[in-house]
Amino acid sequence: MGTSVPVLNKTPGLLFYKLLGSGHGKGFSIKPNFKRYGLLCTWENEQAADAFLNTSDLMENYKSHTSESWTVKLLPFQAHGQWDKQEPFSPTLTDNYTDGPLAVLTRASINWMALPGFWRFVPKTSKALDAAEGLICSIGLGELPFIRQATFSIWESMDAMRQYAYKNPLHQEVMRRTRSENWYSEELFARFKPIASQGTWNGTDPLAQLML
Repeated sequence: MGTSVPVLNKTPGLLFYKLLGSGHGKGFSIKPNFKRYGLLCTWENEQAADAFLNTSDLMENYKSHTSESWTVKLLPFQAHGQWDKQEPFSPTLTDNYTDGPLAVLTRASINWMALPGFWRFVPKTSKALDAAEGLICSIGLGELPFIRQATFSIWESMDAMRQYAYKNPLHQEVMRRTRSENWYSEELFARFKPIASQGTWNGTDPLAQLML
């Protein structure tokens, strides 16, 4: 993935991107998964995104080395925080989005002094995702092992996501410790409306039945 940087830097219409490794399980994990990677991009417009996804040599090269790939297009409707001192997800929806599936991205740069506490506690919370009602899919991602971490998840509804985020006791404890123990030097939370889905994740399109 790292060899893609020069090509991505010259891609027309690409505003912001991150090449991401992944961990095992559905959330933050110290155990890397060397079989699954992510490419997150923001674009000037959908035409630029489609040109890259459908005709670029880089995407063809990725596909030639994969047994499975999945692409989801998203429109941001809420975002708070920064990623590398940037705010890459400017909300594009003029109306509140409350009906239908939604995607959630959380990412953080973890303070060095907070690393022991973070990694002692957070994996327990990630395991709670296994029993979360309304969770369609979820993955832990990262730019840098242990330090720069993210979680991407898709939920059946806003209510399902809120039920986990605000009522799950383990997640509530993470939110409390994040502030009291100063875990993060930088953080970003964003919510998105899925508008298109193509390919498969674990053999199926996670959004196929929700976007008919």
